[in-house]
Amino acid sequence: MTKPWRAAPRAALSSPLTLIVAAVTSLLACFLGAAAVLQASAAGGATVTYQTGTTCPDSYGPVFGKGNMPVKDIPALTGAVQRQAAAHGFGAPVVGQFTNVLFGTKFDGGPGYKVRLASRDQVGLDHLTLQQGTRAPGWWLGDVLANGEHVGVGAHPAVEGVALAPVTGVYRDLLDPPPRWWCSQQSGAVIDRLVNDPIDSIVFATDRKTFDDAIKAIGLPTMQYFHISFYEPPPTTLSGAEDLVQRSRDLVADVRADLTAQGLGSLVAADVPTFERSAQIARQARDNVFVSILPLALISVLVGCAGLGTVALQWYQRRHAQLRLLSARGSGPAALGGLAVAELGPPILLGGAAGAVAARVLLGVYGPPGAPDPAAVLRAGVVAAGTLVVSLTLLALVVAVRVHREFELGRVRRRGNRVRLLAYFPWELATAGMAWLGWTRLAGYGTASRLGNPLPQVDPLALTYPVFVVLTVGLLTARLAWLALHASHRARFWSRPALQLAIRRLAGARAPVTGVLVIGTLAIGTLATGIGIAHGQEEALDTKSAIFVGSNARLDTDSPIGMGDIAMPASLAGTSTVVGELTGTGGVVLVVDPATFARAAAVDRVPGDDLAELLRKISQPDPRGTPVIRVGHTAKQTGKLPDGLPDAVVAGDLPVFPMIGTSPGYVISRAVLGRAQLNGIPKWSVLTTSPMAEATAALRAAGVFIPNRISRESALDGLPFFVVSWTFSFVALLGAVLGVVAILALLVAVEVRRRQNALAGALVLRMGMRPRTLLASHLMELGALSGLAIVVGVVCGVSVAGLSVPRFDPATFLAPRSELPDPLPFVLTVLAVGVLVVALAGWIAVRSVRTARTAELIRA
Repeated sequence: MTKPWRAAPRAALSSPLTLIVAAVTSLLACFLGAAAVLQASAAGGATVTYQTGTTCPDSYGPVFGKGNMPVKDIPALTGAVQRQAAAHGFGAPVVGQFTNVLFGTKFDGGPGYKVRLASRDQVGLDHLTLQQGTRAPGWWLGDVLANGEHVGVGAHPAVEGVALAPVTGVYRDLLDPPPRWWCSQQSGAVIDRLVNDPIDSIVFATDRKTFDDAIKAIGLPTMQYFHISFYEPPPTTLSGAEDLVQRSRDLVADVRADLTAQGLGSLVAADVPTFERSAQIARQARDNVFVSILPLALISVLVGCAGLGTVALQWYQRRHAQLRLLSARGSGPAALGGLAVAELGPPILLGGAAGAVAARVLLGVYGPPGAPDPAAVLRAGVVAAGTLVVSLTLLALVVAVRVHREFELGRVRRRGNRVRLLAYFPWELATAGMAWLGWTRLAGYGTASRLGNPLPQVDPLALTYPVFVVLTVGLLTARLAWLALHASHRARFWSRPALQLAIRRLAGARAPVTGVLVIGTLAIGTLATGIGIAHGQEEALDTKSAIFVGSNARLDTDSPIGMGDIAMPASLAGTSTVVGELTGTGGVVLVVDPATFARAAAVDRVPGDDLAELLRKISQPDPRGTPVIRVGHTAKQTGKLPDGLPDAVVAGDLPVFPMIGTSPGYVISRAVLGRAQLNGIPKWSVLTTSPMAEATAALRAAGVFIPNRISRESALDGLPFFVVSWTFSFVALLGAVLGVVAILALLVAVEVRRRQNALAGALVLRMGMRPRTLLASHLMELGALSGLAIVVGVVCGVSVAGLSVPRFDPATFLAPRSELPDPLPFVLTVLAVGVLVVALAGWIAVRSVRTARTAELIRA
């Protein structure tokens, strides 16, 4: 009696396809369950990485600083920080000290200069470019003063008559913007010579002793800028960031207690100024993504469990004779359910384990570009284990219930099957109601970003709207297909036997056909929606930042370079253009250079192919007035231009333009303006495709004043766009997994009917049908099913994504609105995969006819 259970694993090998399907279904279910946890955690890690890239490197940990710090109290503070740092896992603190401007500083008795003495421990010298000299004890002088005034290595500075240690090196002055390592010290370490900065040079001490001796000798009472920080490795996970913040708080508390014990409790301001907020934002991003994808994750796991329930029914059908025999010998439903677990349990366990491992290994492919927390990896494993337990329980329960109903209740008069009534319930109305509810929640999705919140508001119903729409369309399509197949017995196409046989095969398997249709439609529609919205937000960030800035970087300048009095630096000549800006007419008026504008500005974001022709038209003088390109035309645009310019003559219209966006405005060519008109333009900007640091250095070297500058990387906070993209990348993952399930379901349906297909195929071949016609019949059957799923899924998914992308825009206040990216590559890919699947399934169906044995045909 125990032999079938002992031999179950070996007996399972007689049906390898069932084992493969069970393993793959378990793999997908566990993969999706674990992926949901990892996706949310990786979103938190990606946010931490994003925030570390926008934060000064020494602001990850605690910062101690004060303006006009009393020199006599500095040893007490530095000593307290050094004593407490190691206990909280921090390394050596980096102390930055910058004096007030010291007037009349002389070198070897020469003229007096205005300098600031500075010290940032010896680690600061590692981030200065030494041009001559060594790191011997002494001072490093900036190259502008050293080269301009011929003050070299070996010179002896004197401040207020006090002789200091000699100059031992000349370094390259730090310009604005400084290297990132100096961003927290910019006020003390950087000289902006183009805004009449009163400092001639920042003189750095090569060691702390040299600096302290100089301050003591001079007798300075206060330090203008005093700063203590730590250079910790940037955290890569949310748990690492939270641990760093907590350790920083503890260190600040202990330093305050130490100073309070010395009577200096209010000596210095201490905080975790920047990264504490960064950790809060990362935690919110993780929670946002998790709450957003949680309903979809539950749906996906339930779909996987339902797939294992289908596998259980298929196993029951294949083992029906054996189960009847064992039941007749006294085995109960629970024991026969255990037999199913004994046969299919090993592949389900192996598949589930492989799914959990794949979810972690492939996280970098489908998930956000961040590292998950170790605790999240453990939780993902627990979710996968729980999914396996539910799957095995469901497998045993399905078989036990079928055994109980057929072999025990079948001996008495059976009641009507009320479960069939569920098929007549209008489920699509329920899903349509959920879709409508989600649509109403999308109206103000991006409003939270306007209020200073770096992340969009979270509404799970709004985020599940696209999935419910696709599910509604899929259910409606399946119901119509069910009714059509129910009435297909009226079809008479015997003049085309291949088509008639295809229709009869579809009608004979209505349940599998509608199941595959629903899953296939949902897979393709969900995949199209997820990819469309995720890529749409990424492209929206690129487009909005490019239009807002005008190019890769925009640097506001003064009139000399705008008027051409100062030539564009040679390093920027091929990648830059000068743009003037006028206001006063209710809109923006841009003055562009047609010869250079197209190669330097973000013209690839301007819709239409006639921009070059429009620039040519506005460069030709018009006796009627000033030729212009009209942007964002409204009824309020009267054609009046600022004083000194004739009325506008419209050469063409564009909906959007760099720097203007979609706001009402005009674009004028500087070629039609005279010198006096150009001289009246109050604001000039340089647009360049070069990196902002290179452009800034080149323009400053040419003596160009730069009051403001902005780059595409810093123009917008990309985090709200990324959070939406990370959320819908999971939707796309769900669609891809459902697509694999649909393909497997189609192939399994073909394999389950192998005997029927073999018998029917053998008969029609004996009746004179050619093998080519039989293959065409199967391709018609499978092609109609797959084609309907592809057409409905693509049309529905692309339409839903097109409607949803503008609604999910987290920066609706900035033009242009988000748009759906080109869906053609996705459509072609889906068509190619569909053709391959249909061809494979058709080959399997026809192969069953050619390889069938006589005994197998008799049993069929």
